[in-house]
Amino acid sequence: MLGLSRSGYWYKAGRRTSRQQELVKRMHQLSTEEPRWGYRRIAQALKNEGWNVGRRQIRRLRRQEGLRVPPTKRKARRQGRSTGLPTRATHKNHVWTWDFIADATVRGGALRMLTVLDEYTRECHVLRADRALKSGDVIELVKGAVAQHGAPEFIRSDNGSEFIAKDLQLWLADNKIKTIYIEPGSPWQNGFVESFHGRFRDECLNREQLWTLTEARVVIEDFRNKYNQKRPHSKLGYKSPARYAASLHPSLAPVRPAEPCLPSARDGQPASVVSTLTNLPDRP
Repeated sequence: MLGLSRSGYWYKAGRRTSRQQELVKRMHQLSTEEPRWGYRRIAQALKNEGWNVGRRQIRRLRRQEGLRVPPTKRKARRQGRSTGLPTRATHKNHVWTWDFIADATVRGGALRMLTVLDEYTRECHVLRADRALKSGDVIELVKGAVAQHGAPEFIRSDNGSEFIAKDLQLWLADNKIKTIYIEPGSPWQNGFVESFHGRFRDECLNREQLWTLTEARVVIEDFRNKYNQKRPHSKLGYKSPARYAASLHPSLAPVRPAEPCLPSARDGQPASVVSTLTNLPDRP
């Protein structure tokens, strides 16, 4: 009546081969290291390691092994026409975005973290934790990112006091960086950094117990490096941001040289390792 053969109904899968057992073992290891990664990212990570696997295969094996990631509660989708600003990044260093995210150490000390992203390549250039960050600290951190990656054409942010400070505005004007401010109370207009903060909190802050500021800086910097170098990004064809940026043609990723900056004394760098950057090409 069902059109199902007896042999198909009574079939039982045989024992796994040694290769399949190794695959399942490695899948468990990756799922333990990154418990919030779904089958798509796990499959891509295995492919990057040389395994000949498919997404459906990994999804089936993860379900059999009880490794399915519990779904997060979705917020109600915003209805109506968006009022977001039209400027959209079309190449590397076109639009950067920055914002703050707050947390606390186990002992009760505040943590305030500055995030700076490239909206086109999704690279996280800055993810710095401190007890407090003022406009001067923001300038020093962004100077370092600009010296390493080049200056963006635009930078998007909210209207926080750190982002509208006079000193910061003068520094941005000197480096010919235009500002894009979102409307008050409209975080969806800065969606790239909000999405990153969601991943950052889910995959790092909610998993770790941060006892001291030093420990927090080490853990957070490790997450930033892993995010840039290893984490497959679904919007980049499951390439990591660094790998995607490296694949861009030079004509699609212009870099504007900027003034050099010295490491901040707050970074804990001894004077012996602080060197002055010289002979950089002039800014066009």
